[in-house]
Amino acid sequence: MSGLQINLGPVKEPLGFIKVLEWIFAIFAFATCGGYSGKTSLNLTCGNGTNASLQANFAYPFRLHQSSFDNPSSLQCSRVWNMTYYLVGDFSSPAQFYVTFAVFVFLYCMAALVLYVGFLHLYRGTGKLPMLDFVITLVVSFLWLVSTSAWAKALTDIKTSTGQSLLELQPCVNTKSLCQFNDIRSLGSLNVSVVIGFLNLILWAGNAWFVYKETNLHNPPAAAPPTPGNPPPHSGM
Repeated sequence: MSGLQINLGPVKEPLGFIKVLEWIFAIFAFATCGGYSGKTSLNLTCGNGTNASLQANFAYPFRLHQSSFDNPSSLQCSRVWNMTYYLVGDFSSPAQFYVTFAVFVFLYCMAALVLYVGFLHLYRGTGKLPMLDFVITLVVSFLWLVSTSAWAKALTDIKTSTGQSLLELQPCVNTKSLCQFNDIRSLGSLNVSVVIGFLNLILWAGNAWFVYKETNLHNPPAAAPPTPGNPPPHSGM
């Protein structure tokens, strides 16, 4: 029978249980990164005694070069501050790669769980599906390493671009304005996204062993018994 046969047994085994964890951690991966929004700030003390605070908002996908500082009309610090200044950097590629990959992993885990729970007899009745699952598991493990490493490097650059490097803006260097970086950033969820990415790598790399055990590489198919009336040929001299 090749129809749907609900069996929750695989979820209680490492093969299915780890897949559930991979599904959950994929959600956390794209949620902690893709849902981020934050801001950074500079405090100004002008030569005429005027105090002001400039803020720049930034969010996923972290095209910082499109994020400008607000410029209140009441700010009379210097004419140079009447210009629009932007943050530096475009980190959309690693951020979007990380989030998009996590979404695809989330969808694949759902499909794999449906296969394990509803069609386990088909999964274990043929050697092709376990082998395909094993190859995909290896590829996903490698891509978790690549995407998380790229995103971790991008996050380091984002912290630099929205941090003390703001003091290198032209008005802070070339005018008598006293600039002070005001760290109002909250980057905790982004730090968590990197940790979750490497946890996903560990989960997928570890699960490769349990998927491998389902393949013909670990359990070669048994040889077919000889047909009655046709004994196997004997080798003669």
